[in-house]
Amino acid sequence: MGAPGSLAPSARFDRLDALRGVAIVWMAVFHFCFDLNHFGLWEPRQLFTRDPFWTTQRTAIVSLFLLCAGLGQAVALQALPGATLRQRYDRRFWRRWAQVAGCAVLVSAGSALMFPQTWISFGVLHGMAVMLLLARLLAPLRGWLWPLGALCLALPHLVQHAFFDSRLTNWLGLVTRKPFTEDFVPVLPWLGVMLWGLAAGQWLLQHRQAVLAGAVPALLRPLAVLGRWSLSFYMLHQPVFIGGLMAWMALRA
Repeated sequence: MGAPGSLAPSARFDRLDALRGVAIVWMAVFHFCFDLNHFGLWEPRQLFTRDPFWTTQRTAIVSLFLLCAGLGQAVALQALPGATLRQRYDRRFWRRWAQVAGCAVLVSAGSALMFPQTWISFGVLHGMAVMLLLARLLAPLRGWLWPLGALCLALPHLVQHAFFDSRLTNWLGLVTRKPFTEDFVPVLPWLGVMLWGLAAGQWLLQHRQAVLAGAVPALLRPLAVLGRWSLSFYMLHQPVFIGGLMAWMALRA
């Protein structure tokens, strides 16, 4: 039996999984619209990089993913009460981290084939791999995560330098101009969102655990299932969408 307040590593949090599932569905719809536009199947053409209707959605989707990641880290660490620094980076963490980092490499390779000029050098999975490492390190700060998260969100607006504009350095986020790439999720300011998710998760687990762990209605259970396979879905949905659209265009031609 675990320590009081601890959780089994295999425990599922259906409401958190369902929230992650919402992010997955929203992302899939967004990407399908992007693909339609990319292949010239949407009229009038959409400006995904400039139109606030699309850029606001993109910000909201990434924020929801990172918020869920922070909540998930709080849940994972609740199963390791009083853990030392080394214990916080346990085998379970490294296995999941390797999956995220490996998929980030595949995203870079795939985007380089499809978008040679604007390939993804530091997208959402790259950012998440770095931020997960930092979240585990900073988790013991607990209440201090709120102001630290706010500092992360504010820093890119306060500190900018041309040194950070290259692909080798822009991952930190202190750029003077946003790079021309298909996806860009630097550590700053996005670490702030994950830290807020971590802080919120720690508070909820201590005071309102049912908000994350309560059962979901039958209608929402597919979202919870989808949320448990978020990384697999993330890696597969675009090849399926793009392959399907290319096949449809070839048949139509």
